Amino acid sequence: MDNPKLNEIRKEINAIDSQLLPLLVRRMDAAGKVAEIKREAGIPVLDAQREQQILNRVRERGGAYGTALQGVYAAMMEASRALQHDALGGGQALREQVERALHAGQEWLQTPRIACSGVSGAYSDAASRLLFPEGNVVFYHEFEDVFAAVAEGKADFGVVPIENSYAGSVHEAFDLMLRYRLSISVATDLPIHHCLMALPGVQPDHLKRVYSHPQGLAQCAEYLETHGLAPIPCSNTAAAAKRLAESEEQDAAAIASADAARNFGLQILERDIQTSKNNATRFIAISREMRITPQADKISLIFTLPHTTGSLYGVLSRFARCGLNLTKIESRPIPDSNFQYYFYLDFTGSVRDESTLHLLCALQDELPAFTFLGNYQELMGALE
Repeated sequence: MDNPKLNEIRKEINAIDSQLLPLLVRRMDAAGKVAEIKREAGIPVLDAQREQQILNRVRERGGAYGTALQGVYAAMMEASRALQHDALGGGQALREQVERALHAGQEWLQTPRIACSGVSGAYSDAASRLLFPEGNVVFYHEFEDVFAAVAEGKADFGVVPIENSYAGSVHEAFDLMLRYRLSISVATDLPIHHCLMALPGVQPDHLKRVYSHPQGLAQCAEYLETHGLAPIPCSNTAAAAKRLAESEEQDAAAIASADAARNFGLQILERDIQTSKNNATRFIAISREMRITPQADKISLIFTLPHTTGSLYGVLSRFARCGLNLTKIESRPIPDSNFQYYFYLDFTGSVRDESTLHLLCALQDELPAFTFLGNYQELMGALE
């Protein structure tokens, strides 16, 4: 519907924009000249102190719109920085790392050594077989043992759960990612079907307690509460099944996969007892050497931020301006630092796209601590 008053105001806005645009172009030209001076003098692109001075001045002089105009200026300065990064060709170390990963051979797919936690029949075992059908799987007791095996060269890849669609992040795995800084080579989303199992002949109404991994217990919490069963945490779902099979407990059960029940001779009392029937767990394959396949469409990063107002917003907004879709952000405390955090970030994208690579190089140059964990493909899987 035509509105004369609205049309008149829009004409005024268009007239203001026609005056602003040439000034913005001049400002970007000036930023380009700054880049040349910084290149000759070896000066970093980011001058946080000067940017903060400008933002403070905008807020003071912007009156009622001071805070809103700060956001406009912050975006403008980030665009100027991106221009300067392009001119200076920053992030050389990251560019070289990506170049090596893009041209790595495919030999790693041939009978690799795979480390995963638990025992045969664990969900990590199923994920390992899905990701590496020709792999030789070696089981370790704890998640950290898997990371250590890869870091020490005892395994080519380690397969660990990182997130569940119902119970959320596996915090131990995130903390180990932060500590070891290994690369992610491939990932899979594995549908999870939890079964309640017991020794042959045990009746469901005799049960008092249930063994499983804390994530498995959390994913089946509603079932356990309804049936009055006490949760007992174990290191792994299949390890819980193994423990039960080796015992004579007539009043205990385990939550694990159907594979685990078959492997350890347990009877399945009930299937699909998880609260969410669309339950899935994301597993990642970690490695020392970064590899990027042609199908890679997800990128993971770790970084820290200065403890200043709007620093997280400033970083995240740059992904939006590049048209990149963020799929996860997780914060984890930095050890021995009060209320300081690492950020773990996932987004869809490829380093083959030059604008995406430019952004990553700029972030590496600007952020206090930045790690590019990898650009990889995420597969969909299913238990047999």
